[in-house]
Amino acid sequence: MHHGETQGGVRLEGLNKLFGERLVVNDVNLDIRPGEFFSLLGPSGCGKTTTLRMIGGFEMPDSGRILIDGRDVTNDQPEDRPLNTVFQNYALFPHLNVFDNVAFGLRFETPKSSEESVRERVGRALDLVALGSFAERKVPQLSGGEQQRVALARALVLEPRVLLLDEPLGALDAQLRARLQVDLATLQRRIGITFIYVTHDQHEAFTMSDRIGVMREGHLVQVGTPREIYETPATVDVAKFVGAANLIEASVVAPGFVDVGGVRFAAPEANNAGITTVMIRPERIHVGTGSTPATIGRVTFAGSTLRVTLSVGSATLVAEVPNDERSRALSDGQATTIEVLPDAVRVLVRS
Repeated sequence: MHHGETQGGVRLEGLNKLFGERLVVNDVNLDIRPGEFFSLLGPSGCGKTTTLRMIGGFEMPDSGRILIDGRDVTNDQPEDRPLNTVFQNYALFPHLNVFDNVAFGLRFETPKSSEESVRERVGRALDLVALGSFAERKVPQLSGGEQQRVALARALVLEPRVLLLDEPLGALDAQLRARLQVDLATLQRRIGITFIYVTHDQHEAFTMSDRIGVMREGHLVQVGTPREIYETPATVDVAKFVGAANLIEASVVAPGFVDVGGVRFAAPEANNAGITTVMIRPERIHVGTGSTPATIGRVTFAGSTLRVTLSVGSATLVAEVPNDERSRALSDGQATTIEVLPDAVRVLVRS
């Protein structure tokens, strides 16, 4: 099932989609690399599913182009594109067993293939999703997670260059979701097909993706690796959406320095004087070291970590510290010091 390295690249150029007066996808430009696990991430209604449906050919853009491996597929029907889609509702045929569900698309698309080759390819696809012994099972006897894997096998058996996945784990419970996230990412890396995955769940996108495109109100606001999106969000919106963040109004007092609640912090990106928003991730605030005075408001137990609310000057910051011997000594109301390294203080663009 391995494809040539050059296959499965998807390019979106100036993609726009209107529903009535509303621009639901607004000038999206994106290059997805062959063999990449790429996620479109954003709150519901941000345009991510519509973008995916345009790539699949289920929606037509009002303007812009979609290229797969350099070929313009903008006006092609879904079945004429070298891709396959796995939807949230698996749409399996309840009256067919697992084998025939997976074989269905194969017999439909390549009616001339021999029963022997069908058997071999279906067997391979079921092995890929770890359902090798399930060929004879009936669909109603399967759990939600098993049905999802059958739907995946049915798409993979056709050996598409690109697989589109629309919130495929949305209906599953948290533990099963977490397990299938790992399975999916492992499978994708093994077979090397380009996966384009739509989710509103940042943890899911972070766990699986090589790169993520964050969408808001029809715009693609940032594209990057999970680490880039988390550590250097492009806008205040992205910072809020991805992980916990201290977002504080600050003023730039000198090149490379910001004032937060009357306390100075080094911030390499601070160069334009004036009011700005800075982001400090809670785990980047080190409590009990450094020389910046702070007062602990409240210490909250959170399993492997403790959340510590701090007053620093007139600002309130939340720190997250490992739950260890050192942090057990921290208590409500106590005076302490903190250290925040310069690269942890990010100056953000207002969005």
